[in-house]
Amino acid sequence: MLWTHLIRFVAKEDSNVYLGQLVDTVRDIGLDSFTGTAIKAYRIDGSIFDGKVTDKLLTVDRLLSPITREQCDYVRCVGLNYKDHAEEAHLELPKVPILFTKPRSSIIGPYPDNVNIPKCAQDNTSDYEAELCVVIGKTGRDIKEEDALDYVLGYTASNDISARKLQLTQSQWCFGKGLDDSLPIGPVLVSPRAIPDPQKLGIKAIYNDRIVQNGNTSDMIFSIRQQIAYFSQGTTLEAGTLIITGTPAGIGIARNPRVVLEDGSDIRVEIEKIGTLINKVHYE
Repeated sequence: MLWTHLIRFVAKEDSNVYLGQLVDTVRDIGLDSFTGTAIKAYRIDGSIFDGKVTDKLLTVDRLLSPITREQCDYVRCVGLNYKDHAEEAHLELPKVPILFTKPRSSIIGPYPDNVNIPKCAQDNTSDYEAELCVVIGKTGRDIKEEDALDYVLGYTASNDISARKLQLTQSQWCFGKGLDDSLPIGPVLVSPRAIPDPQKLGIKAIYNDRIVQNGNTSDMIFSIRQQIAYFSQGTTLEAGTLIITGTPAGIGIARNPRVVLEDGSDIRVEIEKIGTLINKVHYE
């Protein structure tokens, strides 16, 4: 049987790391993990790309990122991809997808993994961005829009943590957005069989119990199909590539008064049909 809701986790039974298919696909396992509610999964044999669900039942002790740093070929991120976000930034709508990248060292999982803010970014400009993450499941090049979703392995939640001062003092955004532990993803990777239309998903950021972003993927300027087609022009998109698809309005730097990620704070990304990605903020 093929998986629909894949998690990577440490099992209570033997403390080993497994892939699993969630038993209860309706519950928000990000919240369940945070509150200590029991989570059960059927063991998956194989990798995220070819795994098959077995009848071996396991109990989750700790959730991990659905994809490892080693499995991730490349992280491609899209800037200014929601109309309301471009408006709050007082910028014209882009004519093509704006690409920047984050290194694999930025990837972390859900709680108890922390968003670690290094000393160079402890300047009251650390920020959040709730985003839908697309995981590419098979390698392709010059992919047509109409075929683009056939290359998607699954969808999960992500948070593009950004050091705004470092970001905005340069013309390229990669450094200020590419610090270690600045890309939480999770808590579950959901197959396109369970999300046939990724352009109809509510997306929120919740900071210390306050909703600070509240959007919908239908408001993207460039759809996921368009992003995959554009980024694969003359360029091989390898299996394991992550595409971080943009954020709606409400980022901290654009709010009045500004919102900053503070040491010990709680930042969450909630996406419809996926659940809640929870992390605590830690100042190194």
